[in-house]
Amino acid sequence: MNINEIRQQFPILDQQVYGKPLVYFDNAATTQKPLCVIDRERDYYLHENCNIHRGVHYLSQKATEAYEHARQTVSDFIHAKEAREVVFTRGTTESLNLLATSFEHYFVEGCFESPLPPLSKGKGAKRQSGIKVLITAMEHHSNLVPWQQMVQRRKGQLLVVPMDDKGVLDLEQYKKLLQEQPQIVSIAHISNVLGTINPVKQMVKMAHEYGIPVVVDGAQSIAHHPIDVQDLECDFFVFSGHKMYAPMGIGGLYGKAEWLEKLPPYQFGGEMVDTVSFEKTTFNVLPYKFEAGTPNVGAALGLETAIQFLQGLDRKAVEEHETRLLQSAIQQLSEIEGIRFIGEAEHRSGLVSFIIDGIHPYDLGTIIDKMGVAVRTGHHCAEPVMTRFGIPGTVRASFALYNTLEEVDVFVKAVKKAAMMLR
Repeated sequence: MNINEIRQQFPILDQQVYGKPLVYFDNAATTQKPLCVIDRERDYYLHENCNIHRGVHYLSQKATEAYEHARQTVSDFIHAKEAREVVFTRGTTESLNLLATSFEHYFVEGCFESPLPPLSKGKGAKRQSGIKVLITAMEHHSNLVPWQQMVQRRKGQLLVVPMDDKGVLDLEQYKKLLQEQPQIVSIAHISNVLGTINPVKQMVKMAHEYGIPVVVDGAQSIAHHPIDVQDLECDFFVFSGHKMYAPMGIGGLYGKAEWLEKLPPYQFGGEMVDTVSFEKTTFNVLPYKFEAGTPNVGAALGLETAIQFLQGLDRKAVEEHETRLLQSAIQQLSEIEGIRFIGEAEHRSGLVSFIIDGIHPYDLGTIIDKMGVAVRTGHHCAEPVMTRFGIPGTVRASFALYNTLEEVDVFVKAVKKAAMMLR
C-alpha cells in the first residue's frame, strides 16, 4: 500500500489542531471519509435526488436503480446468498433495536410458552417459558440495552458470558449458558474496548447445536477484516457505515431469509406495506418490510462507494499494516511506568486501551489532545467492561488504514509527556 497516496483521499487529515499536525486515532468511534465517498453523496443530490420505489419518472427510476445496486454491492461484500437478505438501517444500533423488537413480538405472538421451531434441529428443539437472551461481558451498550429492555419487559433473563483478565471469553461457561436454552445469542465480533477478536464462527456452531440463532455485531470488524456471513453461518450480522469510511446515518442488517421472513416488521408506514385498508394491512416482501419511510439514499450510495474503495485495496496488506501499527503502539507504550493495558487477548485487532496509575483517563486524553492527537477517553459505551476491570474508563487509540507508524511515534511521545506532566 502507498499510504501517502491513500492519505491524499482524506483531506481532513491534512490539518493542524492547536498548532500541531492532526493525528487521528479515534477510528473505532468513526472513520474519516475519502473524497470518493463525499463526491458520490454530493453527486446524488446534484443529479439523482428523488424518492425511490414510488415513481415512474426518470429521476425516481434512476435513484431506485442506484439504491438497489448499492444493496447488491453490500450483499456481495459480505457474501450473503441474495440481496434481499440485506436491510438498510441507520447503523448497528438501529439494526440491533430492530432485531430486539421484532424478536420480542415474534416470541410473544408465536405463543412463546409452546416450543418454537428452531432454525436447525438440535438439542434446543424444546423451549422453556420465559425469554432468555445470551450476550457477552464485553458488549457495547447497543448490543446490551435493547436485549436487556426486551427481557425486562417480558420478565425474562439476560445471560452473560464472562471473560478473563485478558479480555478473552470463557467458552466453557458459554457452553453451560447455552444449555439454559436462551432463545437468541448476540455477540460482538471484535470488542470496541479490548480489541479482542472473538471466535464467532465457533460460537455460532456451538449455538446451532442447540437450535439457537446468533446475531454477530460486526461494527468493529467490517472495516478491518473480510466478512463472509455464509462462512460464519451466523443468522444475523449488523454493521455501521460510518466505521468503514462511509457516511454517518447508514448501515446494514444481514439476516438469513428464513429468519427475516418469520420476523414481524420493526416500524410501520410507507414502503413496507403491500396492501392497506382500514380493516387490515399486509406487508411487503423482503427486504422492504423492514424499511419503512424514505431511506437515506445518498448515504447508501456513499456506503457502496466506501465498499468499492475498500475493494480497490489489498485487504491483506491493510490488515498487515494495521497490525504493525498496533504492535508498534503496544511495544512503545509498554515502556511507560505504571501503564496497564485493558485487553491483552492473543487475537486482537485495531485498537489499544490503557490506563496509567494515578492518572485519570480524561486528564490524560485532554493533554494528549492539546498535542494534536485525537484519542477516545471514557467507558466507550461499555460500562460493564469498566466495572469488570474496576476502572472508571480508559484511553483508547484505534487505528485505520490511513494511519502511519510515524503517527504512532507522535502519539506515544504525547502520552509520555502527558504522564510526566500529571505525575
